[in-house]
Amino acid sequence: MLKDVSFGQYYPVKSFVHNLDPRIKILFLIGYIVAIFLAKEFLALGICAAVLIFAILFARIPFGKVLRAVKGILFLVLFTAVINVFFHSGDAVYWEGPAVLWEWKIFRVTQAGIVFSAFLILRLFLLVICSSLLTYTTTPVSLTDGIESLLTPLKWIRFPVHELALIMSIALRFIPILMDETERIMNAQKARGANLDSGGPAKRVKAIVPVLIPLLLSAFRRADELGDAMDARCYSGGKNRTKYKKLRLSWRDLIAFVLLAGLIAGVVVMRFFPVFPL
Repeated sequence: MLKDVSFGQYYPVKSFVHNLDPRIKILFLIGYIVAIFLAKEFLALGICAAVLIFAILFARIPFGKVLRAVKGILFLVLFTAVINVFFHSGDAVYWEGPAVLWEWKIFRVTQAGIVFSAFLILRLFLLVICSSLLTYTTTPVSLTDGIESLLTPLKWIRFPVHELALIMSIALRFIPILMDETERIMNAQKARGANLDSGGPAKRVKAIVPVLIPLLLSAFRRADELGDAMDARCYSGGKNRTKYKKLRLSWRDLIAFVLLAGLIAGVVVMRFFPVFPL
């Protein structure tokens, strides 16, 4: 299951989305998240989903690979859906029948609760998939350069912009590495007779301890090796540091920016003038 974690992985392929400026992709992600939270009806959320589908198609990434990102939040999605279905207090009617479908003590299933839960699930799916699409189409180096460029105004107040961007990039890059390391450690423990997949919650938590200790040691060892490698290459932070590849905007970035502006404008209009309000 851990090997299916897609967040932080890069999918190498030549595409329209891969060739976009990393700054535009970061701004597009931020604006897309804003649009998702501004959406107050299924039509607006459907438009957001359509834009994301087109982005995946232009990125030339298989849909199955992108959907793997959802596996990591399935428990959160199910838990949130159950809570909203049984405890949502709305009495709106969306189809023929009573507003309250089932009620027992403090539990109450309503049409409004089911609709709101479906809306929330779709919103969570879009958030996770769009975030994963950024790391799928952007290398860690490009992501670092993009974050550093966007945060350049903070340099005026002596904020360590380059160091912050580097930390974020290394953290994203280490996610799939640590997941692979965890998978190897768990397989090694199982080969030695460890039982990690059965028993109650308390037993499973206790069985994870033999996995966490070598995982932490491996993480510290990798961090130490990374620090030695940076010292060996005379890395001294962002001061007086030049770049081999400079970021330049192109016609692709203009198209992406116009698409983002149109998406946010459309969602804002539908927020104040809803077609099918919840």
